[in-house]
Amino acid sequence: MEIVAAGPVDEALLLDLLNTTPVIEGMPHDELEDPATAQAWLNAHGLALTAGQLQELLDARAALQAVVRGDQDPQTLQPFLNGIILSPNMSDDGIDWILAARDASPATARVVLAWDALRISSPGRLRPCANSECRLFLIDRSKPNTARWCSMAICGNRMKARRHYQRSKTATNG
Repeated sequence: MEIVAAGPVDEALLLDLLNTTPVIEGMPHDELEDPATAQAWLNAHGLALTAGQLQELLDARAALQAVVRGDQDPQTLQPFLNGIILSPNMSDDGIDWILAARDASPATARVVLAWDALRISSPGRLRPCANSECRLFLIDRSKPNTARWCSMAICGNRMKARRHYQRSKTATNG
């Protein structure tokens, strides 16, 4: 039996974390590399982590990016679940899952559980941008599941402009 133990807030945290390594003007950047910037990002997401927990989150980010890209198997994520305990709690709305993390970062567990929730409830909808020069990810919420780019305004427009340029170049040279 598969249990979804993460919600929309955790999915947003996962996507935001995956997208902290953008390519800007052709150069890869890590928005969490600088301690001050990392702290601001953590604060914006309501996370209070020790230096060790931040490093664990960064390691999980790299593993999750590789899993989503298909470069590594999901078993790569197992170390980030060690010491994690989920306890069910009945509420008026149904079952709530309470996360406890011994010797591990609850934030890291949340993003791995969010990845799994998407795997279960929305298979194939968390994916990398189709622009090979982009390192961002998207969660496709469209009904036909056809979104390809992290942003239609940025990557989608660039890719369409490139295809148009190639077609017009081929037509004038042919």
